[in-house]
Amino acid sequence: MTEDLGLGWRGDALDLPAYLKRVGLGADLPPTEATLRALHRAHITSVPFENLEIMLGRPIAVDLESVQAKLVDRPRGGYCFEHSGLFAAVLERLGFEVRGLVARVMMGADKLRPTTHGILRVRLPGQAPDEPGWLADTGFGAGPLEPVRFVDGAEDDQDGWGYRLRRGDTHAWELHHRTPDGWMRRHMFDENEAYRVDFEALNFYVYAHPHSPFTTRPFVQRFLPDSHHVLDGTTVTVTRPDGSVETRAHTPAALPDVLASDFAITLEGDDPGRLVAWLEARA
Repeated sequence: MTEDLGLGWRGDALDLPAYLKRVGLGADLPPTEATLRALHRAHITSVPFENLEIMLGRPIAVDLESVQAKLVDRPRGGYCFEHSGLFAAVLERLGFEVRGLVARVMMGADKLRPTTHGILRVRLPGQAPDEPGWLADTGFGAGPLEPVRFVDGAEDDQDGWGYRLRRGDTHAWELHHRTPDGWMRRHMFDENEAYRVDFEALNFYVYAHPHSPFTTRPFVQRFLPDSHHVLDGTTVTVTRPDGSVETRAHTPAALPDVLASDFAITLEGDDPGRLVAWLEARA
C-alpha cells in the first residue's frame, strides 16, 4: 500500500455513485465547465450546512470516510471543511485540477479575522496557464449556486443572487455578495495552496475553540435558488433574492421537526433529545 503523503483529495477512495445519487445527478460527467457548474449547483441545493455535531457533544471529523458517511450516506450536512473536502474529492475523481485555499470570513467587517473557511480553486484538465479557473465555494451555506470565474471584477447574477470577485487591497482576492444595501465583502483570501492537513488543523479550531462562534449555538443553512433558510439558535430566517425576509421563532422542543421540514436534516437515535436538552440547558 502506498503511503498517504497528504497530497491531493483522495478522490480514488470516494464512492462516486453514492455521491451523485445524493445530489441527484447521473454518471456521465466529463470534466467540463458545464459539469462543474451542474455539480456545484446540485451540491449546494442538496447538502445543507450545519454545525450540530458540536451541540451533540461529538467532534467534527474531516477525513473523507467520516465526511462521506455523514454528508452522503445520511440525511445530514456539514460546514465548510467537510463540504469543500468532499467536493474536492469529487472533482479530483472526475479529472479536474483542484487546489485548496483558506479564507478570512469578513461579512463586511474591517477588523482582520482568522482563516476559518475552506474553499477551492478549480481548473479544467489541460487548461492553459494564463486562463482563469473558478472559485468553488460549496461550504459557506449561502451560495454561490455555481462557481465564480477568477476574473478581477467579475459579477455573476445567479437566479437573482449577486456575487462579485475582485482583487483585494490586503489579500489577493475578495468575494462579495449583493445585499439590499449594496455589495458586502464576504471573505478574502490569497492563492497559497492549502492541503487536507491544513483543513484538519483549522477544523479543530472551528469546532473546539471557545471563541469560535460555532460552539455557542446551532447554525444551520439551506440554500435554494429561490430562498436562503438559516437557523440561528432557535430562530429561522428565510431570505429571498429580492431581499425580503421572514423570521420565525421556535421552542427548543420543536427544532428536530424544523430541521427535518425546513433543512432536510434528520437527527437519528437519541440525537433529537440531546439537541433539545443542550438548548434547554442554555435557555
